[in-house]
Amino acid sequence: MTMPDFAAAAELLLRNWEATTRIDALPGTMRPMSRAQGYEAAAAVAARSGSEVAGWKIAATSEAGQKHINVDGPLIGRILRKRLLPPGAAVSLGDNIMRVAEAEFAFSFTTDLPPRAAPYTQDEAMAAVGGLHLSIEVPDSRYADFTRVGAAQLIADTACACWLVLGPAVDRPWRHIDLSSHKVKGFRNGTLAAEGAGKAVLGDPRKALTWFVNEAAAYCGGVKAGQFVTTGTCIVPMAISPGDDVTIDYGELGAIACRIT
Repeated sequence: MTMPDFAAAAELLLRNWEATTRIDALPGTMRPMSRAQGYEAAAAVAARSGSEVAGWKIAATSEAGQKHINVDGPLIGRILRKRLLPPGAAVSLGDNIMRVAEAEFAFSFTTDLPPRAAPYTQDEAMAAVGGLHLSIEVPDSRYADFTRVGAAQLIADTACACWLVLGPAVDRPWRHIDLSSHKVKGFRNGTLAAEGAGKAVLGDPRKALTWFVNEAAAYCGGVKAGQFVTTGTCIVPMAISPGDDVTIDYGELGAIACRIT
């Protein structure tokens, strides 16, 4: 069987990403047919993007999220440096079809976690983490109906990555906090619009982190020191429109905000 043309797939996805246009699906000659092939296509997207890979994201870390996009488990995607924004930034919505903001805990790495035969434990994954960060993700898809294309094509499309507002490392002790029960609230124009807790992401952001480390080791060449991963939304994705001010309150850990334009 002929391997799909992942270089052509990457060029097509990037062209639509830059133009904020959509395709129904990748053509058959470019279409990944497995999770592993999806990650190969995603690597080609990053390589041809002209941007460094700053970090990673996990999509569909909740059962509801998996049902929404019709996948049977989480997916990971790369966050490009040129798609990374600081707290308080203006986030351009444009023709974004998802039009939501998500509240996500992120972890940054101080140690490489390369591929290996044995899975990484949670203790090993946490030992490689240097900081906890607050973030707001504004995802998007290059598919006209992202609920119909399946996991392999979603992975190829960087797991619906678009913009990420990432804060600095939290400047107070956090390792003792039970992140699974930690409350998170989303405000739109000063009004509470969504709330949840860390348990929304595979039961605990630390569990999501460990799943990610092993997925990246199996399919993506591992994780590099200096990179980060966002672990999935702790709230039901919050509907947004141009002109909205978005603030995510992480309680004692602080808050992070952006403006949608």
